[in-house]
This record gives sequence, structure tokens and C-alpha cells, in this order.
Amino acid sequence: MKIAALQMVSGLQPEANLAQARQLMEQAVRLGAELVVLPEYFCAMGARDTDKIAYREAYGSGPIQDFMRQAARELQLWVVAGTLPLQADDAQHVLNTSLVYSPQGECVARYDKIHLFCFDNGREHYAESDVVQAGTQPVVCDVQARNGETWRLGLSVCYDLRFPELYRQLSAKGADLLLVPSAFTYTTGQAHWEVLLRARAIENQAYVLAPGQGGVHENGRRTWGHSLLIDPWGEVLALQASGMGVVLGDLNRERMYQVRQQLPALTHRVL
Repeated sequence: MKIAALQMVSGLQPEANLAQARQLMEQAVRLGAELVVLPEYFCAMGARDTDKIAYREAYGSGPIQDFMRQAARELQLWVVAGTLPLQADDAQHVLNTSLVYSPQGECVARYDKIHLFCFDNGREHYAESDVVQAGTQPVVCDVQARNGETWRLGLSVCYDLRFPELYRQLSAKGADLLLVPSAFTYTTGQAHWEVLLRARAIENQAYVLAPGQGGVHENGRRTWGHSLLIDPWGEVLALQASGMGVVLGDLNRERMYQVRQQLPALTHRVL
């Protein structure tokens, strides 16, 4: 199954970002992709964290979700809408949600980001919980390739990457492709992004696909990018450092089984 991470540099206006996302999806289709994954906050990177409250949607309705359904159906793609803001339990917060759409345009899975980013080095300050309500449940879902193979996705988002226990749960549920749509800061990404992604692939002997925001945004924020596809041995198969682009590669079940048979670490777990 050919899959693609779509790297973006999202701006302030959702309409412009959706047009950019559609352009990248069409490019991925031309390259043969059957599944594409957009980055965290593909729909907008606001001037302020609270801006996302203005374009949040109720689950199942709204222009962003309508756009994703239509794109998946028209392009005959599995589409993972990296994240978009959905209504939370109160008016001051949103849920940072990843949605999976089938080639029929049906939303088949929903994951609300569990771990909320917090960082303060004296120059940069982020406190995602000021505006975002945390999710509670790990989520996996199955997608079917055109050749009939089924792959199980394990859903996660950005800061979740620092919590290996989440990925162990996804692995225990049978995930063989771990998704990590992200908007890592330049500072934290430069230090930790690739090593964390490769660790998640190695310890769970699974593929990892991680689309990022990558560049300088209209709001002045700089994101790390470096969208990656990593195989179950931890080898980087494809990468784009910065700017818009499509990071493309193939899932190979025989390769995954080979890694798991040669080094059967998953069967040696005792805790």
C-alpha cells in the first residue's frame, strides 16, 4: 500500500489552507498514494491559540469536515485529517481531533489528542491546555488497500509522541502503522523529533508516518517539519525537511514480519 505524509505551512485562513491540502492530496494521488495523512492543525495556524475556537465544528458537521468527506470521496482516498478543532465540553475549549475518512467519504474513526503540549524555555511559551480539552481513549482503525490487504492504524498526535505507553497500547491493539500528525516547534523538533519517531517504530516494530507543519507561518511561529516515513526496523524511508510537499512510500507486510521474526521483542514483553 502506497501512503503519503502531506507537509504543510498552514496560514491564518482555513479556506486557503484547505485549498493547499487539496492540492497536496491530488499530487499524492498522481503519485499512486492510497492513504494520505495531513499534519496537525492543517486547517489553520491562528494568530492566537484562542483563534481555533472561532472555527471549531460539531463532530459530523461543518465546512472542514465537509471538505474532507468530499476530497476522500472524489479522490478515492483514505484520508486522515491530521487535526481540526471540534467542540469540547465548554465554550472556552476545543478538542484537537484526528478524523479518518474512507474512499467513500465516511468518517470511520475519531481520535481526540490525549497529551497536551506544555513548554517554556524563557523565550517560547506554550500551554495547549489553556484552549484544548484532553482526550482519554487510544484509537485504532483498519484500512483496506486496493490489493485487499488490511492495515491497522494507530492514531496519535504530536506531543503524544513523548509517551511510549500510548504506543504500547496501540501495538497491543494490533497497530502496524502508527500515525503522528504534528506541528512540532523548531526548538523541540530539532532536538527530539526524529529520535522519538524512530524509537516508536523500533520498539513497536511498526511503520511510522509523521506529517508535520514545516516552515515559518503567517503568525510568526516556526515549525520543524521533517515529515517522515519510518519502517519497523527504524530506517527512514522518506523525508522532507521544510516547505509544502508529499512524503511518499510503501508499506510492506513481508518486511514487517521479517523484522518481527528476526528480533521477536514483542513476544518477549513481560510487563
